[in-house]
Amino acid sequence: MSRSRHTALFALVTVAALTLAGCAEPTDAAGGGSDRAAARGKTPTTDVVSKVRKDEAAAKLLPAGVREAGTLRIASSVGTPPGAFYEGDGSTPAGADIDFADAAARVLGLKLKREVASFEAILPALGSGKYDLGTGNFGVTDERRRTIDFVTYINDGQGFAVREDSDLEKVTDLTQLCGLTVGTGAGTTFEVTLQENLPRCAEAGKKPYEVKTYADQAAVWISLQQNRSDVVMSTINGLRYAVSQQEGLRFLNEFKRLDVGFAFKKGSPLAPAFQAAVNRLKGDGTYDRILKKWGTTESAIETSEISPPELK
Repeated sequence: MSRSRHTALFALVTVAALTLAGCAEPTDAAGGGSDRAAARGKTPTTDVVSKVRKDEAAAKLLPAGVREAGTLRIASSVGTPPGAFYEGDGSTPAGADIDFADAAARVLGLKLKREVASFEAILPALGSGKYDLGTGNFGVTDERRRTIDFVTYINDGQGFAVREDSDLEKVTDLTQLCGLTVGTGAGTTFEVTLQENLPRCAEAGKKPYEVKTYADQAAVWISLQQNRSDVVMSTINGLRYAVSQQEGLRFLNEFKRLDVGFAFKKGSPLAPAFQAAVNRLKGDGTYDRILKKWGTTESAIETSEISPPELK
């Protein structure tokens, strides 16, 4: 999808963009507190990265060749706030994932050569060596851990949203979706969860739900707005953010929590350095400032880990 097309879709989705209602609003230039009276059409712009300094101890964990080169190739999936999206120019990525990656790179004394890639293409490309690391709100699952190493930096997960006129109140069991059309992102843990549980409807004597997948997250929301989907399944943080920006939609509930991390090829020597970088950001306060900026303080983790077991 072209950037101009993505920008047009994003404009349709956000309608009149707003920061996370009740959680994060645009902050002042000095990085002060939230402005709850902020008008719609704005997203946070506070600079929480440029003052991050190199940490020599963390940098020493990098392979010598990487320290000498001073650069890494990163693939970033760009969808919708608060994770990653395009700024108003339609070409500059912004969001929590972007801030965390840029801040961690600064701790390690590195510059990132960023390439935007589709969510479903990034993990395979890491295995082939095309990129050194990737971001895209990648949830840590036991299946993914077989081929990918993760360095965790937030806790997010799976949730649901619907139109206000929906009869759904809370989804605690996927059989509650039987007979409905569910929109979600292609190549995501949401798609896997829905497909794996699809037979349960037939087992319960109910009509199966239909899963519609989209490569672009904005298209998922448009499918809901245009009645092509009855419910959407996506990230908890992304759902809350999007619903706060759109009339006629509501967040249902969290379904499952997952740790989220930077993704690396299995066995990558970069993982320990990035783990140290995240923990350094926690220690100097940058970590909390990034979460506050994007209204995701409930997604804080105690400490960064390398490929922890999937949260059950």
